[in-house]
Amino acid sequence: MSATMEPIERASREELQALQLERLKWSLKRAYDKVPHYRKKFDAAGVRPDDLKSLADLANFPFTAKADLRETYPYGLFASPMRDIVRVHASSGTTGKPTVVGYTQKDVDTWADLMARSFRAAGIGPDDIILNSYGYGLFTGGLGAHYGGERLGAAVIPMSGGQTEKQVQLIQDFKPTVLLCTPSYALTIADELARQGIRPNDTSLRVGVFGAEPWTNEMRREIEQKLGIDAVDLYGLSEVMGPGVACECVETKDGPHIWEDHFYPEVINPQTGEPVADGEEGELVFTSLTKEALPIIRYRTRDLTRLLPGTARTMRRMGKIAGRSDDMLIIRGVNMFPTQIEEILLRNPHLCGHYQIVVSRDHNLDELDVFVELMPQSSDEIGPGQRDDIARDVSHHIKTFVGVTARIHVVDPDSIERVVVGKAKRVIDNRPK
Repeated sequence: MSATMEPIERASREELQALQLERLKWSLKRAYDKVPHYRKKFDAAGVRPDDLKSLADLANFPFTAKADLRETYPYGLFASPMRDIVRVHASSGTTGKPTVVGYTQKDVDTWADLMARSFRAAGIGPDDIILNSYGYGLFTGGLGAHYGGERLGAAVIPMSGGQTEKQVQLIQDFKPTVLLCTPSYALTIADELARQGIRPNDTSLRVGVFGAEPWTNEMRREIEQKLGIDAVDLYGLSEVMGPGVACECVETKDGPHIWEDHFYPEVINPQTGEPVADGEEGELVFTSLTKEALPIIRYRTRDLTRLLPGTARTMRRMGKIAGRSDDMLIIRGVNMFPTQIEEILLRNPHLCGHYQIVVSRDHNLDELDVFVELMPQSSDEIGPGQRDDIARDVSHHIKTFVGVTARIHVVDPDSIERVVVGKAKRVIDNRPK
């Protein structure tokens, strides 16, 4: 194993579980003693922190959901007084009140340590130059990645998202070796490089660390081909900490390793709430083990995945996010996720990762339209008849493997609106609420 690993990354499962149990007891007690909302929920469920005798006992404690953070908006879940809070972040709040999270200085230091650990796992070191194109501000991505890069000893260029032409200019002039952004924005940068006639292997970039939205291995292959880099998956969410809850290792790229010394993962059946065995797909749930300002107990992420054994580290991995339980679309009675469509689209060598799914309703029947761009190099070669052939082929595979009928629209490059800051808008649901 690499000499840059911390001892805990090599620890046996028994050592790790002993540490988890000790820290879990501390976190439950802090939540119960310091946060009235948690005390009320624990009491209603008939459990107290002292009832935790083993890790399996955590299943007896109540879940936390996004609704709990909105109900206690803005500071009601904080376990530390405001005089001890040094940072506040919040979600965008596009579906209601934003979820607000706070950090003590120790929390910020832990976050920086775990982001630095994530970057080391991605093959990044003090000699690297990082172009940080995650959004700065209330979103946790920009500052979380920034502090981690500095903690690692790398040079960080705090570009933030947007101004794609300037991003490419900085890649040319500042010679960064690492790119940080969402995977969809990585494709936008790749398109701008191609537009300027810059070939993948002509830049200084060698690795990209991408997160904040689900992406498939097909998307990974396209990014790697277009940018000439290793593309590594970073996972996190603001309610649990921010980016750096888990990260892939560049030598395996087989799913993010969860930093289990700070976050205890479970996977549950999303309908029943019962835990499922490692290897079975379900909804990912996290309990923080070391957070002071905002201990989070059994937080339902809505992300659908599996827990897998460790490979490059002994800590468990999470499989690629299959989707989010609240992103699931029901089309004429069939459950589907946008990532299923993405996987099929990107199997076609003429199509790229810029796509949009539009759902509508006609006379009480759901209609599904998928708009997908041609690869720039294919746009001049593919005539209208060939576009129709591609559309029929993709529609056939969606019907076969997903079970829904979709109208496929193969469109010119740059036809679909780009989101340069934040997450790509993959789905437009125009059905009546």
